[in-house]
Amino acid sequence: MAKRNAEESTIGDVLKNFISSNKLEKGLDKVTIKEAWHTVLGEAISKYTTGLVLERETLFVSLSSSVLREELSYGKEKIMKLLNEEVGKELVKKLVLK
Repeated sequence: MAKRNAEESTIGDVLKNFISSNKLEKGLDKVTIKEAWHTVLGEAISKYTTGLVLERETLFVSLSSSVLREELSYGKEKIMKLLNEEVGKELVKKLVLK
């Protein structure tokens, strides 16, 4: 049974405590980075994205278009910066396009 705090807490604080105590950050980060990819890069690029996997600060992106993969490879640093800004913390330190 969980301990009860005597002081009042906001729902946001309670959720943060629950997430950290149950070690759910990594799973939420994976979902958040997928949403950020679709938000930052838009619908056109999302259509060609076949897979997104976040493992140990490396984002692996599978694309169905080799031309698009080549174009995106020129702006990897900018894409990582935009994704991290969208998420609000530095989740992606390396981007692998395949």
